[in-house]
Amino acid sequence: MHKDIATPVRTKGILEKYGFSFKKSLGQNFLIDTNILNRIVDHAELTENSGTIEIGPGIGALTEQLAKRSKKVTAFEIDQRLLPILRDTLSLYDNVKIIHQDILKADVKQVISEEFDGLEDLMVVANLPYYVTTPIIMKLLTDHLPIRGIVVMLQKEVADRISARPGTKDYGSLSIAIQYYTEAETVMIVPKTVFVPQPNVDSAVIRLTIREKPIVEVKDEDFFFTVTRASFAQRRKTILNNLTSQLPEGKARKDLILQALERTAIDPVRRGETLSIEEFGRLSDALYDHFQDDRRS
Repeated sequence: MHKDIATPVRTKGILEKYGFSFKKSLGQNFLIDTNILNRIVDHAELTENSGTIEIGPGIGALTEQLAKRSKKVTAFEIDQRLLPILRDTLSLYDNVKIIHQDILKADVKQVISEEFDGLEDLMVVANLPYYVTTPIIMKLLTDHLPIRGIVVMLQKEVADRISARPGTKDYGSLSIAIQYYTEAETVMIVPKTVFVPQPNVDSAVIRLTIREKPIVEVKDEDFFFTVTRASFAQRRKTILNNLTSQLPEGKARKDLILQALERTAIDPVRRGETLSIEEFGRLSDALYDHFQDDRRS
């Protein structure tokens, strides 16, 4: 009888067999609770015709559950020491492929076209290493991959920021960047006790459903993100002060920034955290117009 990888006894056995030691620099925390893994996979709503991309499979605990419920799993693993372990732990599953590569450097679109040819439904499901959570999610979104969504476990405080709404302390440029592309919801909280080694913080699982098109249509996407980041540079400052100090040549263009705020009916003394994504969209377009005109004149 095959025992699941994600039990304390089996995990300990695998680590001992290979003399594996955790690398702090890679943020390695392995899950030892099959129940929680199954709930994570439930939130991905996979079918036997789904393809799944995993990042950082570790010793294969989540990979195994994904392999049981999707047609094919392709996992990116950066730590070479884990490759022989994964070959062993996942030897029963012929629908799993491990790619020894840093996801941040990978051409994921290319991998998808090679590995998932003919599969209509693609999901990313992963227990992400805490130290690179945000860059990984942003890469997956800005690469415009043909995926339905992303279900990932990450640090609870980052999950709170990703799914935050305007007017709350967690709402910021990260909330906007991710909600611009997806509908974001925190679907479960995971206690630190179900990992080895135990992390110092609780985790959460977040589900991001890719929007057919971004929540707002803007004239220039990069400029929109520049404006939102600038607006939160110092949370206690007003939107006018942040934009003036952070935007290119902002001090010299204070009048233009004021005009743009006036044109979009946004009070210059408001703080960034009170603006909705739609308001940021209108503001960034107005600023973009004023700055373009300024360059021409």
